[in-house]
Amino acid sequence: MQRLFKKNYKKIGILGGTFDPPHIGHLHISNIAKKKLKLHNIIWVITKQNPFKKKPYLSTQARIKLSRDMTKNQKSISIKYFDHKIKSKNTFELLKFLKKKNSKMNFFLLIGADNLIKFHKWDKWKKIPRLAKIVVFARPNYSIKALNSIASKKLKKKDWMYINSKKMNISSSLIRK
Repeated sequence: MQRLFKKNYKKIGILGGTFDPPHIGHLHISNIAKKKLKLHNIIWVITKQNPFKKKPYLSTQARIKLSRDMTKNQKSISIKYFDHKIKSKNTFELLKFLKKKNSKMNFFLLIGADNLIKFHKWDKWKKIPRLAKIVVFARPNYSIKALNSIASKKLKKKDWMYINSKKMNISSSLIRK
C-alpha cells in the first residue's frame, strides 16, 4: 500500500467526524492546531456514521466533496475516508491503522470540548493516548463540563491538552437546523 503522507511530515493532526456538513469551525480549529502545535499536516477523516449520533443527513460522498471544496486552498489539510479499509467507526482502530502505516509520525487527535465530555464512552478510550496526543478545543457552553469530565480526570496530564482559543458558535447540527 502506498504511504498515506509525504515522508517529511512529522506531526499530523487528525480531525475525525461525519462532517455533516463541514463548516468554518472545522477550518478554524484546524488552523489553530496547525499554528499552536506546529503541525505539518491535518487530515480530516470523514466517517460514514458516528456511533453516538443519528444517521447523517448528507451522503458520505457529498460530505467528502464538500470537505474537499472547503479545503481546496488549504495545502496542509487533506481529506481521507478510511471506513472501507479499517472496517470500524472506532477512533482507536483508526489511529492504530494510521500508526502502523506511519510509525514515525506523531499524531494529534483534535476534538471539541463536547467530545471530551463523553470521551470515556469511546471504545478503548484509555488506549488512545498511546497512539496520539489528545487536543481538546474549547466550545461555547461546554468548557466547564469538559474540564470536569470523567476523561479529563482519568487521563494523564501529559496525554492531553486543552486549547482555549476564540470560540466559534457553529456546529453541523446548527447548520442543518
